[in-house]
Amino acid sequence: MLVPVLPGLALPLLPVLLLLLLPTQCPARSAARFDPTWESLDARQLPAWFDQAKFGIFIHWGVFSVPSFGSEWFWWYWQKEKIPKFVDFMKNNYPPDFKYEDFAPLFTAKFFDANQWADIFQASGAKYIVLTSKHHEGFALWGSEHSWNWNAVDEGPKRDVVKELEVAIRHRTGLRFGLYYSLFEWFHPLFLDDESSSFQKRQFPVSKTLPELRELVNTYQPEVLWVDGDGGAPDGYWNSTGFLAWLYNESPVRDTVVTNDRWGAGSICKHGGYYTCSDRYNPGHLLPHKWENCMTIDRFSWGYRRDAGICDYLTIEELVKQLVETVSCGGNLLMNIGPTQDGIISPIFEERLRQMGRWLKVNGEAIYEASTWRSQNDTVTPDVWYTCKPKEKLVYAVFLQWPTSGELFLSEPKATPASTEVKLLGHGQPLKWTALEKNGIVVELPHLTVHQMPCEWGWALALTEVT
Repeated sequence: MLVPVLPGLALPLLPVLLLLLLPTQCPARSAARFDPTWESLDARQLPAWFDQAKFGIFIHWGVFSVPSFGSEWFWWYWQKEKIPKFVDFMKNNYPPDFKYEDFAPLFTAKFFDANQWADIFQASGAKYIVLTSKHHEGFALWGSEHSWNWNAVDEGPKRDVVKELEVAIRHRTGLRFGLYYSLFEWFHPLFLDDESSSFQKRQFPVSKTLPELRELVNTYQPEVLWVDGDGGAPDGYWNSTGFLAWLYNESPVRDTVVTNDRWGAGSICKHGGYYTCSDRYNPGHLLPHKWENCMTIDRFSWGYRRDAGICDYLTIEELVKQLVETVSCGGNLLMNIGPTQDGIISPIFEERLRQMGRWLKVNGEAIYEASTWRSQNDTVTPDVWYTCKPKEKLVYAVFLQWPTSGELFLSEPKATPASTEVKLLGHGQPLKWTALEKNGIVVELPHLTVHQMPCEWGWALALTEVT
């Protein structure tokens, strides 16, 4: 066969054809393929952004926000466990024939403004959010094709809440968008039938859970997929490994998505992306695997509670301590709020979020993208926690109590006389320090008035050239 020649060109087309046959440069993506086994899936490297982020916001919102009494487990405590406190609440406030489903039309989200939420989350200093797309009650905050008439588009708000928040987060902030999803549903007849067969039947995951998870991922492309609620069923019942193989190999978020460890009975703190181990998990020591401390500003509930008192909320000092301890030990902090039934982030939650943002504006250098140091906390002075940035040769000492003497004793750092420098973040001027005979230094803190303080509720020293 003759090689064709383009009119007006003397060169044959063979080199051009050969160039066309060469592999093209595709957008960067993970080359590894993952098998549907825990051995393969657990070997996946966690996307770097998650460890760098350090701080996220959890949002528990659903039909449980309507009774807003006791706990987001209201339905279960009232109907299944029949706890007197919840039974009496219903008896005293609602007609005798009132069902949990009757709360759904009252879940109006009347004042829900996704842009306002996004602005508050941005002001908090968080780097990602996780919204409860569906809790154990089964009510979906989007128009799920697999939850007819028990979702926010068909009932209650008559709005796609997930979409509105996703758009606001991605258009107005630099935060990553994530979704929580409960695998099981307390009272779904298919799940209950499967449970009665000791999970030999798999009607519920095949017809509900797995199609819904794919719908969520394909439609909203969450970069955190926070699953929960295995209902006592093993991961094989949920086909968790099969779903995760699709998520990591084929899904639109395959290169950036992070997942947690609640993929079936026995998987928590053992399999998955990062570990949560338990609610409010804060071990106080370094772990060999990336982990997250998911905790609540309300000490007793994840959902909004009308019956909460002022002392039921963690103070900003307690929240800063949680963040510092968690990051020093290699974890991320996922701090939860519960909006009201009509979509308001109550003033106390908003205040805590904005306070955290103010603190991070000064001290974020010691938190974001920081690594764990050889010591997580000071062994002599209490409430001092360490992080570091090896490339910059910086160690940070975050201290939560300002010493009345004006001198801070740090037992862990070993100073280098000619090159060690100590600065207070937000202050900027080098501080005087004295090396001790063996290990440690004493830092002379600046004499500042309350108004001159760079921040409240905790301070950070940047130490250069220490070991």
